[in-house]
Amino acid sequence: MATATKKKTKVKLEPMGDKVVVERIESSEKTAGGIVLPDSSREKPNRGTIVAVGPGKLLDDGSRGEMQVKPGDEVLFTSYAPETIELGDEEYLLMSESDILAVVE
Repeated sequence: MATATKKKTKVKLEPMGDKVVVERIESSEKTAGGIVLPDSSREKPNRGTIVAVGPGKLLDDGSRGEMQVKPGDEVLFTSYAPETIELGDEEYLLMSESDILAVVE
Protein backbone atom coordinates (compact mmCIF):
# COMPACT_ATOMS: atom_id res chain seq x y z
CA MET A 1 0.00 0.00 0.00
CA ALA A 2 1.52 3.30 -1.12
CA THR A 3 1.19 6.45 0.93
CA ALA A 4 1.86 10.06 0.08
CA THR A 5 3.99 11.91 2.58
CA LYS A 6 5.54 15.32 2.14
CA LYS A 7 8.70 16.67 3.76
CA LYS A 8 7.21 18.33 6.86
CA THR A 9 3.58 17.27 6.42
CA LYS A 10 2.41 14.48 8.71
CA VAL A 11 -0.75 13.71 6.72
CA LYS A 12 -0.84 10.48 4.74
CA LEU A 13 -2.92 9.97 1.62
CA GLU A 14 -3.68 6.39 0.64
CA PRO A 15 -5.49 6.37 -2.71
CA MET A 16 -8.11 3.67 -3.24
CA GLY A 17 -8.47 1.39 -6.26
CA ASP A 18 -6.96 2.81 -9.45
CA LYS A 19 -6.56 6.33 -8.03
CA VAL A 20 -3.25 8.22 -7.93
CA VAL A 21 -2.06 11.28 -6.00
CA VAL A 22 -0.11 13.80 -8.10
CA GLU A 23 1.85 16.90 -7.15
CA ARG A 24 1.54 19.50 -9.91
CA ILE A 25 4.78 20.86 -11.39
CA GLU A 26 4.69 24.67 -11.24
CA SER A 27 4.63 26.60 -14.51
CA SER A 28 7.28 29.11 -15.47
CA GLU A 29 6.90 32.69 -14.29
CA LYS A 30 8.45 34.05 -17.51
CA THR A 31 7.68 33.49 -21.17
CA ALA A 32 10.37 32.46 -23.64
CA GLY A 33 10.70 36.16 -24.57
CA GLY A 34 11.39 37.17 -20.96
CA ILE A 35 7.97 38.63 -20.08
CA VAL A 36 7.05 38.06 -16.42
CA LEU A 37 3.54 36.61 -16.05
CA PRO A 38 1.32 37.39 -13.04
CA ASP A 39 -0.28 34.46 -11.21
CA SER A 40 -3.71 35.20 -12.63
CA SER A 41 -2.61 34.84 -16.26
CA ARG A 42 -0.52 31.70 -15.86
CA GLU A 43 -2.11 28.46 -16.99
CA LYS A 44 -2.01 25.56 -14.58
CA PRO A 45 0.25 22.95 -16.12
CA ASN A 46 -1.08 19.50 -16.96
CA ARG A 47 2.13 17.93 -15.74
CA GLY A 48 3.03 16.51 -12.37
CA THR A 49 4.87 13.92 -10.31
CA ILE A 50 3.17 10.82 -8.91
CA VAL A 51 3.30 10.89 -5.10
CA ALA A 52 1.25 7.76 -4.31
CA VAL A 53 -0.69 5.06 -6.16
CA GLY A 54 -3.58 2.85 -5.12
CA PRO A 55 -3.50 -0.95 -5.16
CA GLY A 56 -5.08 -1.16 -8.63
CA LYS A 57 -8.54 -1.54 -10.13
CA LEU A 58 -10.67 -4.38 -8.80
CA LEU A 59 -11.41 -6.70 -11.73
CA ASP A 60 -14.54 -8.80 -12.29
CA ASP A 61 -12.78 -11.98 -11.18
CA GLY A 62 -11.86 -10.39 -7.81
CA SER A 63 -8.18 -9.82 -8.59
CA ARG A 64 -6.48 -6.42 -8.80
CA GLY A 65 -5.20 -4.95 -12.05
CA GLU A 66 -1.56 -3.83 -12.01
CA MET A 67 -0.93 -0.08 -11.97
CA GLN A 68 1.09 1.25 -14.92
CA VAL A 69 2.57 4.20 -12.99
CA LYS A 70 4.64 4.31 -9.82
CA PRO A 71 5.61 7.01 -7.30
CA GLY A 72 8.22 9.35 -8.76
CA ASP A 73 6.97 9.10 -12.36
CA GLU A 74 6.48 12.43 -14.14
CA VAL A 75 3.17 12.38 -16.02
CA LEU A 76 0.93 14.40 -18.33
CA PHE A 77 -2.77 14.36 -17.43
CA THR A 78 -6.08 15.77 -18.64
CA SER A 79 -6.93 19.23 -17.33
CA TYR A 80 -10.54 18.52 -16.35
CA ALA A 81 -9.99 15.25 -14.49
CA PRO A 82 -8.18 15.91 -11.21
CA GLU A 83 -9.79 16.62 -7.87
CA THR A 84 -7.77 19.27 -5.99
CA ILE A 85 -6.91 18.50 -2.37
CA GLU A 86 -5.21 21.01 -0.07
CA LEU A 87 -3.35 19.66 2.96
CA GLY A 88 -1.77 22.43 4.98
CA ASP A 89 0.13 24.61 2.51
CA GLU A 90 0.50 21.82 -0.07
CA GLU A 91 -1.83 21.14 -3.00
CA TYR A 92 -2.29 17.64 -4.43
CA LEU A 93 -4.38 16.25 -7.26
CA LEU A 94 -6.37 13.03 -6.97
CA MET A 95 -7.28 11.32 -10.23
CA SER A 96 -7.90 7.95 -11.83
CA GLU A 97 -5.03 6.23 -13.57
CA SER A 98 -7.07 6.41 -16.80
CA ASP A 99 -6.86 10.24 -16.66
CA ILE A 100 -3.09 10.06 -17.13
CA LEU A 101 -2.19 10.56 -20.78
CA ALA A 102 1.55 9.77 -20.76
CA VAL A 103 4.62 9.18 -18.64
CA VAL A 104 7.45 11.65 -19.36
CA GLU A 105 10.88 10.03 -19.52
